[in-house]
Amino acid sequence: MRQLKKTLKFFERFISFKGNINPKFPKENYHSFQFFKYHSHQFYTAGNYPILFYGNHRNESNKYITLYLKRNGYMTSYTADTCYNDFTRSFHNFSFADIYDHHYALCDPNFIEQTTKLYCFYGKKIHVEFMLEYVNQFWRNYKDNRKFSLFLTNFAHEGSYEKLKYIDNLIYKFFSNLFNEHLLEETSILLLSDHGIAIPSIYFLTEFYKYERNLPMLYLLINDRKNISYESQYKYLNQNQQTFITGFDIYNTIINLIYGDKFGTEETKESISIYGKSLFSEINPMSRNPKYYSSMDLYVCI
Repeated sequence: MRQLKKTLKFFERFISFKGNINPKFPKENYHSFQFFKYHSHQFYTAGNYPILFYGNHRNESNKYITLYLKRNGYMTSYTADTCYNDFTRSFHNFSFADIYDHHYALCDPNFIEQTTKLYCFYGKKIHVEFMLEYVNQFWRNYKDNRKFSLFLTNFAHEGSYEKLKYIDNLIYKFFSNLFNEHLLEETSILLLSDHGIAIPSIYFLTEFYKYERNLPMLYLLINDRKNISYESQYKYLNQNQQTFITGFDIYNTIINLIYGDKFGTEETKESISIYGKSLFSEINPMSRNPKYYSSMDLYVCI
């Protein structure tokens, strides 16, 4: 949040705290929400990724999010810059071909993940430009289809946290161009991190580190009148901005976006995580007892 200032301005221009039509964009149904009490279960990716995309322990569940997307007519794509050879083995029960229609993992063997230096990548200063071009092509080629795109970058995995600001303008332009060309209509965007500060840096010496490492970022921009009724969209989203939520709730929110107002019916019961609720539904703060989550097994993907 400190380094993606322009990107966050794109989301914050649509903030409407009461769920009313945004006066700046009266013809559009764009609203964005920031969830201030989103907590990670662990302060490293391997403990949070299965929760966000399986709604459960990876080895105990085949409920991967894009399987439900594909069953409901969505085209799917995956774009990432990880260089771990065992990434798919660590995080998935499936091959990418099973769960994504298109996938693009950009990896330079000379790239050291936590380096503080920018590097030239085939004529461009920042490799994220290639990744955003890929997502842009996917979004435009399937402009008439229902679609889902996952964009995953490790650009923030660097001790000074300065490097992240170099992709801020790229992401801002990406969203702004699609919006200006009306390619984000009936689209929901989740901008999130899986955990807070958790890699070696000067912040380890500060008091706020022990709090921030489990406080990720979550913004939701919603423009989905066809799939989810207006009442369902805004009845609870507003109050949930100040409710303790986790990755299980994010998983269920995406499932809710897939099925719309059918979410929670017998037809969709099999896809829902029992550990969370959708952000479009009421979440009783009293039900978020720390003892409930402390009783869950901690786990790491292996």
